Amino acid sequence: MIDFLRGRLASFGPAFSGMAYVLRTQPNAWVHGFVTLAVVVLGLWLRLGLADWLLLALAVGLVWVAEFFNTALEAIVDLASPQQHPLAKAAKDVSAAAVVLAALTASVLGLLVLGPPLWARLFG
Repeated sequence: MIDFLRGRLASFGPAFSGMAYVLRTQPNAWVHGFVTLAVVVLGLWLRLGLADWLLLALAVGLVWVAEFFNTALEAIVDLASPQQHPLAKAAKDVSAAAVVLAALTASVLGLLVLGPPLWARLFG
C-alpha cells in the first residue's frame, strides 16, 4: 500500500514540472495569476456564496487550462516544425485565440458574479 501511495505521489512530479514550465516561460501566465489572486481577494471581501465561488472557480480554471494547452501546443508545433510554416502559424494562432476566448468568457462571468455585490458594497 505504501508503494502504491508513493507511486501516486511521484506521478504528480511531471505535472508540477509542467506548471513550473508554464510559470517560468509564459508571461501571460503571470497576468492570469494576478487576475486569479485579485478575483479571490475580491470574492473574499464580498463574502460570496458557494454558487458564486463555483462559477468563479470554473471560469478561472477554464483560463488556466486554455493557457496550459496553448503552451503545450506551441511546444509541440515548435518541435515538429522548427521552420516557419503556414499551418504551424495557424495552429499557434488558433490555440492563442482559445486562450483569449476563455479569458473573455471568464471576464464576462466575473462581471456577472462580482459586479452586483461589488456595486452594492460600494454604492449601496
